[in-house]
Amino acid sequence: MKKIAYILFASFFLISCASKSTTTNTRKKQEIATATQRVGEEYYNAGKYTIALKNLLEAHKTIPDDPYLNNSLGLVYMAKNRYDLAQNHFKKALKLNSDFSQAKNNLGATYLKQKKWALAIECFEEVSENLLYPTPEIPLSNIGWAYFHQKLFSKAKKYFKQSLEIRPNFLYSIHGLASIYIESGKHAQAIGFLHHKLKRNPGAAILHSDLAKAYEATNEFDKAKRSWNLVLKLVPEDSPLAKEAQKKLYNLD
Repeated sequence: MKKIAYILFASFFLISCASKSTTTNTRKKQEIATATQRVGEEYYNAGKYTIALKNLLEAHKTIPDDPYLNNSLGLVYMAKNRYDLAQNHFKKALKLNSDFSQAKNNLGATYLKQKKWALAIECFEEVSENLLYPTPEIPLSNIGWAYFHQKLFSKAKKYFKQSLEIRPNFLYSIHGLASIYIESGKHAQAIGFLHHKLKRNPGAAILHSDLAKAYEATNEFDKAKRSWNLVLKLVPEDSPLAKEAQKKLYNLD
């Protein structure tokens, strides 16, 4: 009887050890995956999207149901212009954590890129109404851009202004208002508005490009050239804005 009891105890001990070993291995794999995720996110922040994606996909093999990892994957896919894949990961992040407002805003951004205006606005409105969301000026501005691209300038203006009431120097919304003035033919108003904003943001290349466009519209070509040259001094030479400035200057010569 004692022998049987010993065998049973020994069997239990082996099972217990195996269980502990499995748990330890699983924990180690998760720790490695989390570290790999962090590396991928650092590469993303550095603008190295391909190697960021490689690391995040490696982490995803072990922790596919982490909402923050899925959000990070969505951001990388957005950076690589794969909005369909980005959209899927943001949706999964929200399925895993329905209160993940940043993922909801990011999902709205993918809809914006795909010109799905109504879906974008729906996402941004939900985020902007969340009293706990730390940066409501962002979804409000995004709503403004959704309306702007539909040429609904009055509605767009309303949301850009709401955004700027929260954060007066938010360039994304300042650029939005300037774009409305330019697109609706209010060039003098655009010029005055941009000069005022550039006093506080003299290094804002996007605002100098807006000013250049307003000067072009009023046939003040020397002033436009000066603004485009300022843009070239402020941005990397291989950036889209630099390429636009170079093209504009070539056409103005």
